[in-house]
Amino acid sequence: AASGRLLDGLRKWYYNAAGFNKLGLMRDDTIYENEDVKEALKRLPEDMYNDRLFRLKRALDLSMRQQILPKEQWVKYEEV
Repeated sequence: AASGRLLDGLRKWYYNAAGFNKLGLMRDDTIYENEDVKEALKRLPEDMYNDRLFRLKRALDLSMRQQILPKEQWVKYEEV
C-alpha cells in the first residue's frame, strides 16, 4: 500500500514537472501523431476533438508569448 502511494506521488510530481498542464494541455494532447493516433483522433466525438484543438491552439499561443495559464486553470492530475 505504501509503495502504491509513493508511485502515485511520483506520477503526480512528474506530471506537474513536465509543464504541459501549465499550458492547459492534457497528457494525451502531447502524444506524437503517428498513423494510429491520427486514426484514433478521427474516431473522437466532435466536441472532444474541438476541445483538443482549442487546448493545442491556446498552448501554442501561450508558448509563443512565453506565458503560462493562471494556476486555477492548470489541468490537474486527477482530471486526466
